[in-house]
Amino acid sequence: MSRVSDFIDSQGLGGTYFLHGDDEYRKQESVQELINAHLDQETKDFNLDIIRASEVDLEHLARTVSTPPMSSEWRVVVVLGVQYLAGTAKSRDLILDLAEGSLPGLVLVFSASIPKGSKAKFYSSLQRKSRVIQYDPIRADDVPGWLMEQGEQRFAMKVEAEAAVAMAAAVGADLGVLSQELEKLVALAGGQQSIKRSHVEAAGITLSTQNRWQWFDLVGKKKFEKAIRGLPLLLTQGENGVGLTIGLSTHLLRIGLVLEGGAVSLEGLLPPHQKWLAREIVLQAKEWSKEEICSALIKLLRVDRLLKASTLSDQHHLEEWLLTLRFQKDAIA
Repeated sequence: MSRVSDFIDSQGLGGTYFLHGDDEYRKQESVQELINAHLDQETKDFNLDIIRASEVDLEHLARTVSTPPMSSEWRVVVVLGVQYLAGTAKSRDLILDLAEGSLPGLVLVFSASIPKGSKAKFYSSLQRKSRVIQYDPIRADDVPGWLMEQGEQRFAMKVEAEAAVAMAAAVGADLGVLSQELEKLVALAGGQQSIKRSHVEAAGITLSTQNRWQWFDLVGKKKFEKAIRGLPLLLTQGENGVGLTIGLSTHLLRIGLVLEGGAVSLEGLLPPHQKWLAREIVLQAKEWSKEEICSALIKLLRVDRLLKASTLSDQHHLEEWLLTLRFQKDAIA
C-alpha cells in the first residue's frame, strides 16, 4: 500500500498535501495517484490544474485555487516547485493561507525540493498544515528490490533477482530511467512469466561483469580469491573503500544474525526492498561460525580506520583483509 493510500484510508479524500524530497520520480507517482483517486476521465480536463511555481503569478494562483469543481465532487490543483515561492513574504503567506484554508471539494498538492540545510520556517509551517510525504532518493541497495516490486505491482511479472541486480548495477538509482528500462524488458519478455538476466542482455543494456551485490556474495561464500580478482574492477566502476567496507559490515552482520537467531531473525530485520536477499544470506551462513564473523568484523573495523587515515590505496587495505580471511580459511581446512 502506498503512502498516499495510507492517508486516504485514515483521513479520507481531499485535503492539502506537501510532497517533498529529491526523488522526483516517486513524487510524480504520488501526484498521479492523487489525481486518479479524486478525478474521473470524463471531468478531469475541467477539474485539474498543474501549475509550475517558477512561472505563475500569485493572483493567478489564488484565482485557480478558489475555482470550485465543475460537474465533479473534487477539483485538484498541483503546484510544482513550491520552493520558488519561498523567496518573499507575500508568496509565503499566500501558500500558507491556501494550505490552511482548503476549500470544500479542493485537493491541493504542493511539491517541493527543500534546499539542503534549509531551516526556513516556511517549510515547517507548511508541513504542519498538510499531509506530508517525504521522498528521499532510493538507496543503491534497495534498487533491485524496488525493481522486483515494480514488476509485480505494475506488470504482474516476476523480475528475477539476477536480472534486477544486473539492471541496478548497469543503470544506477535513477527510478525514472529504471522504470523506462523495465517497460522495455516487459515488452521484450512477451508472454513469459519472468524477466531474466538474458532479457536484460538482449535489451542492449551494458552489463558490468562485477557488481557490489555479487561481490558481497563472493565474500559471504568465502570465495576470497574471486573477490580479490573482482575488487579492482569494482573500484573502477565508482565504488570506494569506505562504501564497500560499510556494505561488507552489513552483510557479515546479517550472516551473524542468522547464526544467532535463525532465518526468521534476519527476515524480520531486513528492509522491505531487501528481503529478497534473505535466501542467499541464509545459505552463506552455513559457511561461517560465530567466532569467524566476529573476527572478520573486528579486522574490518581496522580496515575502516586505515582507509580514513592511511595514504595507501583502498584496494590495498581491502585486499589485505581478504587475504587474511583466505589464509584463515585454509588453516581451518
